[in-house]
This record gives sequence, C-alpha cells and structure tokens, in this order.
Amino acid sequence: MIEALEQEHFEDVIALGNKVHGDGYLDLRSMQSLYQKGIKDEINANFVAVLNDELVGFRLTYAPGNWQPDSWCLPDAWGVEPEKVCYFKCNTVAEEHRGEGIGGKLLQASIAATKHQGAKAGISHLWKDSPNNSAVNYFTKAGGVLIKEYPNRWNNTKEHPDYICILCGPECHCTACEMILIFK
Repeated sequence: MIEALEQEHFEDVIALGNKVHGDGYLDLRSMQSLYQKGIKDEINANFVAVLNDELVGFRLTYAPGNWQPDSWCLPDAWGVEPEKVCYFKCNTVAEEHRGEGIGGKLLQASIAATKHQGAKAGISHLWKDSPNNSAVNYFTKAGGVLIKEYPNRWNNTKEHPDYICILCGPECHCTACEMILIFK
C-alpha cells in the first residue's frame, strides 16, 4: 500500500493535490522540484499510498540539508540544528479514505527515510483550516508541537502563484501552524 513516490506517480499526485487543496497547488514543474528535494544519499523520503491500483494519498518531504528555512520558519525555536531537520511539505489523502490511518502511515514512512538521511526532527506548516482541523490533529497525535501560527501563509506565494484555495478562492487567508516533530 505505501510505496516510494516515483515519476510515474506525478500525474496522479498532481490531480489529487489540486483536488484536495485547490487548483494550482501542484504542477509538473513543482512536482519535479519537490521530488528532487526529497532524495538524499539515494534515499527517497517521498511516498504514495496505492489501494486497488488507485493513488489515494501522498507525502512529500524535503530531506535534511535539501531545503532552507525561510521567513515562515523559526529555527531558533526548534531545539535542533536546521541542517538536521527535514521539511514535511505535504500530506494528502483522498476524502473517501480519510480516517483509515493512511496519513499516519505515510508520515511514518517519511520519518524512517529521513532518519536514514540524517534527520533528527521534522517541521511542517500544517493547514489549520483543513476539514475538522485534521492536519494539525494528526500531526499533534504523532508528537508534533506548535511553534507559531501564520495567517495568510499561502496567499500569493511564489511557490504557488496560481493557487486557488478550495476554501478562500484566489486570495487564501488560511492559517499555517508551524510544528516540529522530534524523532525518537
């Protein structure tokens, strides 16, 4: 069910990501970049969930050292050297398969891979406005701790210039919760 993300999955990942998060969330160019950021020492930290030959979820993760904290990050509050922290970019599960533990399995697969890449922790910007605040809830259940909330995190960003939020439309006002998960 859980397998490493490969280029053959890109089209399905883009379609599911845009369906769940909104048009313009992913495209082929961004997928190629996201995919490469997850690979370090020949270890891929990106995963997909496939059920009955259908892609029903995915986890995109940047390997430690393959990304730089930006203005939406507070590395001084992490308690771990930034070069030892992976970035959990996106965890997405098809609506009809939520609540089945798929998101947690995808997270655990990425944690295992990033530990082999040298990570001691992972941070993420969780979508506080997700249905029933499920994004923050699942990450908290996994041991994630809130660092800071960022209103309007995805509004007119250069990483998603054509993004149309499924809740807000073209001017996204959703809040991101920067959270850290220290690995055990």
